[in-house]
Amino acid sequence: MNRREFLNGAMLATGAGLLGVRPSVAAAEPPPETTRIRLPKYANDVACLAPEWIAEDLLRAEGFSNVEYVLSRDTPKELATGELDMTMIDSPWVILSMDAGSRIVALAGVHSGCFELFGTDRIRSVLDLKGKKVAVANPGRLGFVASMASYVGLDPLQDITFVMNGEAIQLFVQGQVDAVLGFPPEPQELRVRGIGHSVVNTAVDRPWSQYFCCMALSNRDFFRRHPIAVKRALRAIVKATEICAAEPERVARFLVDRGYARHYDYSLQTLKGIPYRRWREYNPADTVRFFALRMHEAGVIKSNPQKLIADNTDWRFVNELKKELKG
Repeated sequence: MNRREFLNGAMLATGAGLLGVRPSVAAAEPPPETTRIRLPKYANDVACLAPEWIAEDLLRAEGFSNVEYVLSRDTPKELATGELDMTMIDSPWVILSMDAGSRIVALAGVHSGCFELFGTDRIRSVLDLKGKKVAVANPGRLGFVASMASYVGLDPLQDITFVMNGEAIQLFVQGQVDAVLGFPPEPQELRVRGIGHSVVNTAVDRPWSQYFCCMALSNRDFFRRHPIAVKRALRAIVKATEICAAEPERVARFLVDRGYARHYDYSLQTLKGIPYRRWREYNPADTVRFFALRMHEAGVIKSNPQKLIADNTDWRFVNELKKELKG
């Protein structure tokens, strides 16, 4: 057995042991309707999404003999069009996709705490963003900052100049903007380099720490055709989430060895800082409602939050898994 095989096997064994999983529950279910599942992988470091990749062997144990990791450049679009079957995406981008009528179903909250708002010395609070430039890498991050601004009484689309650019962090480093919303490993790197300071850390600062940052989703057609497969895949992901919480050092090494991350130290900091076990504690509907209300107030979305929840979510499987998997 080589090192990689040992690592995979150890993770699978550890996951089963620390979760107190009852194999009889999964064994009593019918097999998945399909043995193929497609999830994303990325060209850049995204250690906080580790459960998707740690889940590979767990997915195979659930009956998926063909687990594909597809290089993703626009995950929400690829999920909606069926190029991906399941994934994890940040909550504001989930809500933007729902509002646009994308064919997705939100299944569970996974964890909170990915994002940090970094600012220059001129930015001491979210209120200080008024009249300033904020760099965001994609629409989801704009939705997140707009939610923060709306929450403190700003009109984000009027009071803030958003600069949407894939190189948002570089714009901040170069002093071209006043603030940026960072996603691991960006905040870790900014701290190491001594650039800017954390204004909002969603892992610890309320109310953001009380809601899910990232959610698990399925393509709607995949969900309708393969409900057993979806539940089994979700089981694998939440088990993997527990492994991330219990063994961050092992997971960080796995990510680097497999090429999912480049920096062990940044990945380890990310894994240790994210409260992964909150998938058990929080209500995902509360997260959708909270962000949708803020984004609606900001003029970022048009849909009523309750309509988004009714039309685009299904929490049955995660509620069953909370009972099935011992806390």
